[in-house]
Amino acid sequence: MLIRMIPKVFYADVGVGIDLFVGCLGFQVLHRDDTLVVIGRDGAKVYLVQDADFAAKDRPELTIETDSIDAVYNEVRTKAPQVLHPNAKAIERKPWGALEFAVRDSTDVCVIFRQW
Repeated sequence: MLIRMIPKVFYADVGVGIDLFVGCLGFQVLHRDDTLVVIGRDGAKVYLVQDADFAAKDRPELTIETDSIDAVYNEVRTKAPQVLHPNAKAIERKPWGALEFAVRDSTDVCVIFRQW
Protein backbone atom coordinates (compact mmCIF):
# COMPACT_ATOMS: atom_id res chain seq x y z
CA MET A 1 0.00 0.00 0.00
CA LEU A 2 1.28 3.45 -0.89
CA ILE A 3 1.22 5.94 1.96
CA ARG A 4 2.72 9.19 0.65
CA MET A 5 5.08 10.67 -1.87
CA ILE A 6 7.81 12.97 -0.56
CA PRO A 7 9.33 15.45 -3.02
CA LYS A 8 12.91 16.68 -3.06
CA VAL A 9 13.39 20.37 -3.73
CA PHE A 10 16.89 21.45 -4.71
CA TYR A 11 18.32 24.81 -3.68
CA ALA A 12 21.63 26.54 -4.30
CA ASP A 13 21.11 27.88 -0.77
CA VAL A 14 18.90 25.57 1.29
CA GLY A 15 18.26 28.50 3.64
CA VAL A 16 15.79 29.89 1.08
CA GLY A 17 13.73 26.70 1.36
CA ILE A 18 13.91 26.76 5.14
CA ASP A 19 12.70 30.36 5.10
CA LEU A 20 9.69 29.42 2.96
CA PHE A 21 8.67 26.11 4.46
CA VAL A 22 9.67 26.61 8.11
CA GLY A 23 9.57 30.36 8.54
CA CYS A 24 6.48 31.09 6.43
CA LEU A 25 4.51 27.84 6.23
CA GLY A 26 5.05 26.45 9.73
CA PHE A 27 6.89 23.23 8.88
CA GLN A 28 9.27 21.78 11.50
CA VAL A 29 12.83 20.62 10.85
CA LEU A 30 12.89 16.85 11.41
CA HIS A 31 16.50 16.25 10.30
CA ARG A 32 19.36 18.42 9.12
CA ASP A 33 22.87 17.63 7.90
CA ASP A 34 25.30 19.29 5.47
CA THR A 35 23.15 18.89 2.34
CA LEU A 36 19.72 17.56 3.43
CA VAL A 37 16.95 19.09 5.52
CA VAL A 38 13.84 16.99 6.14
CA ILE A 39 10.83 19.09 7.10
CA GLY A 40 7.30 18.16 8.01
CA ARG A 41 3.96 19.50 9.09
CA ASP A 42 0.93 17.39 9.85
CA GLY A 43 1.21 14.56 7.29
CA ALA A 44 3.21 16.51 4.69
CA LYS A 45 6.98 16.15 4.30
CA VAL A 46 9.54 17.68 1.96
CA TYR A 47 13.24 17.02 1.51
CA LEU A 48 15.24 20.21 0.92
CA VAL A 49 18.56 19.42 -0.75
CA GLN A 50 21.44 21.84 -1.19
CA ASP A 51 22.73 21.30 -4.72
CA ALA A 52 23.24 24.32 -6.97
CA ASP A 53 23.56 22.26 -10.17
CA PHE A 54 20.16 20.57 -9.74
CA ALA A 55 18.56 23.79 -8.47
CA ALA A 56 19.59 25.56 -11.69
CA LYS A 57 17.79 22.90 -13.76
CA ASP A 58 14.38 22.83 -12.08
CA ARG A 59 12.13 25.05 -9.98
CA PRO A 60 9.25 22.78 -9.00
CA GLU A 61 5.60 23.44 -8.44
CA LEU A 62 4.28 21.41 -5.51
CA THR A 63 0.68 20.96 -4.39
CA ILE A 64 -0.44 20.30 -0.84
CA GLU A 65 -4.03 19.23 -0.35
CA THR A 66 -5.75 20.46 2.78
CA ASP A 67 -9.14 20.18 4.41
CA SER A 68 -8.82 23.64 5.99
CA ILE A 69 -7.73 26.02 3.24
CA ASP A 70 -9.17 29.10 4.97
CA ALA A 71 -7.08 28.46 8.10
CA VAL A 72 -3.90 27.81 6.08
CA TYR A 73 -4.49 30.92 3.97
CA ASN A 74 -5.12 33.12 7.01
CA GLU A 75 -1.96 31.78 8.66
CA VAL A 76 0.17 32.56 5.60
CA ARG A 77 -1.49 35.93 4.98
CA THR A 78 -0.89 36.97 8.58
CA LYS A 79 2.60 35.50 9.01
CA ALA A 80 4.21 36.03 5.58
CA PRO A 81 2.03 37.85 3.03
CA GLN A 82 5.12 38.56 0.90
CA VAL A 83 5.26 34.89 -0.20
CA LEU A 84 1.73 34.86 -1.64
CA HIS A 85 2.04 34.18 -5.37
CA PRO A 86 1.11 37.28 -7.41
CA ASN A 87 -1.11 35.18 -9.71
CA ALA A 88 -2.82 33.25 -6.89
CA LYS A 89 -2.68 35.47 -3.83
CA ALA A 90 -6.26 34.83 -2.74
CA ILE A 91 -8.35 31.69 -2.40
CA GLU A 92 -10.10 31.09 -5.68
CA ARG A 93 -12.36 28.33 -7.00
CA LYS A 94 -10.73 26.91 -10.10
CA PRO A 95 -12.64 25.64 -13.17
CA TRP A 96 -11.94 22.05 -12.04
CA GLY A 97 -13.77 22.74 -8.77
CA ALA A 98 -10.95 23.03 -6.24
CA LEU A 99 -10.28 26.00 -3.99
CA GLU A 100 -6.65 27.12 -4.34
CA PHE A 101 -4.06 29.72 -3.46
CA ALA A 102 -0.29 29.64 -3.89
CA VAL A 103 2.99 30.85 -2.42
CA ARG A 104 6.33 31.37 -4.14
CA ASP A 105 9.87 31.82 -2.83
CA SER A 106 12.62 34.01 -4.25
CA THR A 107 13.90 31.14 -6.45
CA ASP A 108 10.43 30.53 -8.00
CA VAL A 109 9.59 27.35 -6.10
CA CYS A 110 5.80 27.41 -6.06
CA VAL A 111 3.57 25.69 -3.50
CA ILE A 112 -0.13 25.46 -4.26
CA PHE A 113 -2.61 24.75 -1.47
CA ARG A 114 -5.74 22.97 -2.67
CA GLN A 115 -9.00 21.93 -1.10
CA TRP A 116 -11.46 19.80 -3.02
